[in-house]
Amino acid sequence: MEQIINVLGNIPWWGWLLIVLLIVALRDIFFQRSHTISHNFPIVGHMRYWFESIGPEMRQYFVANNREELPFNRIERSWIYASAKRENNYEGFGTDRDIYAHQHIFVKNQLMAYKVAQNHPNKKDKTFLPCAKVMGAYNKRQKPYRPASAINVSAMSFGSLSAAAVESLNVGVLKAGAYHNTGEGGLSPYHQKGGDVIFHFGTGYFGVRSKDGNFSMEKLKILVEENPFIKAIEIKLSQGAKPGKGGVLPGAKITPQIAKIRGVEVGKDVLSPATHKAFSTIPELLQLIEDIAQQTGLPVGIKGAIGKLDQWEELANLMVETGRGPDFITVDGGEGGTGAAPPSFADHVSLPWVYGYSSLYRLFLDKNLTDRIVFIGSGKLGFPAKAAMAFALGADCINVAREAMMSIGCIQAQICHTNRCPSGVATQSKWLQAGISVPLKSDRLAQYFRTFRKELVEITHAAGYEHPCEFTMDDIQVNVDDDFLHSDLQSTYGYEKAKVNFNGMQELQDCEYLGGKHFRENN
Repeated sequence: MEQIINVLGNIPWWGWLLIVLLIVALRDIFFQRSHTISHNFPIVGHMRYWFESIGPEMRQYFVANNREELPFNRIERSWIYASAKRENNYEGFGTDRDIYAHQHIFVKNQLMAYKVAQNHPNKKDKTFLPCAKVMGAYNKRQKPYRPASAINVSAMSFGSLSAAAVESLNVGVLKAGAYHNTGEGGLSPYHQKGGDVIFHFGTGYFGVRSKDGNFSMEKLKILVEENPFIKAIEIKLSQGAKPGKGGVLPGAKITPQIAKIRGVEVGKDVLSPATHKAFSTIPELLQLIEDIAQQTGLPVGIKGAIGKLDQWEELANLMVETGRGPDFITVDGGEGGTGAAPPSFADHVSLPWVYGYSSLYRLFLDKNLTDRIVFIGSGKLGFPAKAAMAFALGADCINVAREAMMSIGCIQAQICHTNRCPSGVATQSKWLQAGISVPLKSDRLAQYFRTFRKELVEITHAAGYEHPCEFTMDDIQVNVDDDFLHSDLQSTYGYEKAKVNFNGMQELQDCEYLGGKHFRENN
């Protein structure tokens, strides 16, 4: 034994390396059949799989140009990072974007820009930009709500995102005076750090779920009563990444904390069905909206990705007949999606935001319903020029998801579905999310929102307006195709946006229903 130990002790490091490689080679040749390449080319074949695994990172940093990547290219990510860190987010030497490309956006500036008076709210705060409409005003809800920020955090649940990420977002919206949509994972302790919250539920009814998996009105009432920072309720009908498809939360990912928040059992797989149990028809949906509004006093809205319009038209007709309906509608684009989805759904099911939204808005416009509804856009709209285009099409607020994730550290690794997010944003790994400093990241989310609002206000003033709600469809042009080179939005999408009842920023600032109360009282 002593002689063997001496022999082993005299083997150099490269000898040990050769022994390990020999063992790997023998394993590849004689014992494994699942990977043809590594069987036929032992040892070397493993390098192929390794290079394949790091391919996205290699292309992202060394191969792709500044405007080439999807879903967000390097220039877009860099603008978010610089804005969040309060760094120089300017470009030098002119744009490197192909301004003749299909769907490129042009905002028409006015010869003499809007002049901000000395007593104007934007003179004191260049980032002041509340929603021009009040949720629940038309339907006379007990607690109407005007979002204090036209830019807000979209639906992303605790479970999909880490505890540290959710807390950073909530503290961030508190600092920015915005609201935070919970996503469908229920209201967690990390949503309760002072920011305004829109409580969102889907087919799993997490957080308001009865023991048999149905929707519980009693639980929702208690939730709203115990958490006055909840300002509105959103019912998810579908989402951009996978409309019409349910999901499974594996039992292995259900910790005692997540189980308690979602109202499910620890360690047991939980199914989110493709359809709701609380309603099956449009009249039943409309009745549920009214019941929730009466029981909670809050504005109630719906969220959906747009495809067929027949049931949306049925909803609009019922709104005309009954005088009732949702207080807000969040329109998700098919290009959205912070979680995991099959490529067949993510790539092909539901329309991109601009096509889906314009179709839906035109439907409600034709029935004179647009003044009743706050329209919220969601789907890669987290940039000032895209937001200006969205407002020109009729949107009243913008929700951002992946852009908000990037402001707190997301690097677009695109492995959200693996629980191995390297930035700690989309993982339940305690080790990985330990790298998120909530005070720092919340500051960055808030600064991204401030920069976004400031630049959107500046674009608005350049076009000659005081608030983005005043944009008309003639103010934005897009490149169309080779035969009809460019056109205003009205000609392209076939309708004229309804005029919003806007009487100046001062009126918005003085509104008793304006959200972000804690933010305003401390600023």
